Amino acid sequence: MANKVYAFLGPHCSGKAAMVTQLMSMGIHYVPTLTTKYFDDRYAYKRRLYQTLKPDAFAKEKYIVQADYQGNKYGLRKSDVLESYQKHKVSIMIMMDIEGIKQLSKFINQDLITISLMIDDVVFVDRMLRAGCSNDEIKYFVEYADQNKEFDNYKVTDFVVKNTSTPRAALEQILAIMGLVTLVPQKEFDQLVK
Repeated sequence: MANKVYAFLGPHCSGKAAMVTQLMSMGIHYVPTLTTKYFDDRYAYKRRLYQTLKPDAFAKEKYIVQADYQGNKYGLRKSDVLESYQKHKVSIMIMMDIEGIKQLSKFINQDLITISLMIDDVVFVDRMLRAGCSNDEIKYFVEYADQNKEFDNYKVTDFVVKNTSTPRAALEQILAIMGLVTLVPQKEFDQLVK
């Protein structure tokens, strides 16, 4: 089996960080995203996924993928992507936008699998409220997602996971897409359903 890279795409609060964190806890290799954004305490968990660099340090790196997203710079370091592709059977990463997928596919097209995490407006607003966002922040993120067609990402990805239920349901779908689900023998299955 060739090495595979799974890239997650979705609007703010779609669950990219939550799903990637779960997959990392299972031992799946993660390609870090470099950014100029600083994550405050509300999003402290993202500090494990994103490496924040000052703008001058960010500019000195060599990237395979680079994007501007909501006023900050994001990138996948060329050496990190190539090393993960060469050394790991399965790697995961977070993409900021569709353009990033286009850039990355030039290098690892046949072994790149894209997964869009889809949410609806109700879940979007609910998650932002639970994250402590103000009405102005919610309005900004909704308008940004609409203007940049983030809710349409599913049209250009290989797979879509509707992440409106429980995180476990979305994770199970992702594991199935990644081929990391094992069928149990019929006798075991019969015992499980009794």
